[in-house]
Amino acid sequence: MAEGAGTTIHKIVVVLNKKIEVPRLINACAHITACLAATVSEEERKNMLFVEYVDADGGKHPISALSLVVLKARNSNQIRKVRNEAIGMQLPFVDFTETMTQATYAEQMERTKEVKETDLDYWGIGLFGKKVTVDSITGKLSLWR
Repeated sequence: MAEGAGTTIHKIVVVLNKKIEVPRLINACAHITACLAATVSEEERKNMLFVEYVDADGGKHPISALSLVVLKARNSNQIRKVRNEAIGMQLPFVDFTETMTQATYAEQMERTKEVKETDLDYWGIGLFGKKVTVDSITGKLSLWR
């Protein structure tokens, strides 16, 4: 384990746009977290602390030992700000926009190419990194309740 048992210095945070319907946000959150785990470096993946819980019957239940905190953004622009700060701090992130919905993924990719970044409607973003760094970006956002 990269960190001491029971203590962690890294965290995963997902920020979701409160203006979007919850079923759509659940879908966006699933895409964000899957892609975040898939795109980080091998070293960063080790720091995500994937572990297996084992039940009394020997069944395995893999999960990350880190906290995965879901926060609420007021709107797309607040997520854009988080994204820009993550870029500036070279923090791994994955975002999800309205153009990534409906039709096939190929059509979604084409639609995204046609929209300038400043016009993208952000539904969510996921960040991974040291707690102190992630908190410096997301610390003022509210927990999703």
